[in-house]
Amino acid sequence: MKNWFMLTLVGQDQKGIVAQVTAALYQAGCNLGEASMLRLGGNFSMMLMVNTQAESAALEQLLQPITQTLGLHLHLDTIEGQLHQHQEADVRISVHGADRSGIVAQVTEALAAAGLNIVDLASDVAGSEGEPIYIMQIEGVATQGIDALQAALEPLKQAQEDEDIQVHIAQIETLMM
Repeated sequence: MKNWFMLTLVGQDQKGIVAQVTAALYQAGCNLGEASMLRLGGNFSMMLMVNTQAESAALEQLLQPITQTLGLHLHLDTIEGQLHQHQEADVRISVHGADRSGIVAQVTEALAAAGLNIVDLASDVAGSEGEPIYIMQIEGVATQGIDALQAALEPLKQAQEDEDIQVHIAQIETLMM
């Protein structure tokens, strides 16, 4: 029986992380499912769905020389594969405003209460050190409709007017074939 794992690696960004990790997995007979890899600040984060005959201890042992050499932190969780069960996002929300504590929590709590199931969230800090601007892009499924999301975010926009928070909500058109 094959096992599915969510493999998470985090460490200082450097050349060759993806190449070394995926080559080792391939050579060990592992299959990859969905993956997300990105640079955050000066760090690199990788999440891979890995399908293998091996147990978690063997998978950790396989990757140990790479994680040690590259200074990566490894985490493994047993998961169900559930491939091909994607939710298609039908709404995109952009939030721009003065960087401050709590903005992600406040926005996502309001959106969750209004029925948003987040499929993807990315954020960045722009501006300058003296005047940082927080930028958040969210895609998700609006289970109660876009109007509910707009209504949920309106009090947040009004309460933070002095901080100039801008929120844009747009429907994502999906092409069905």
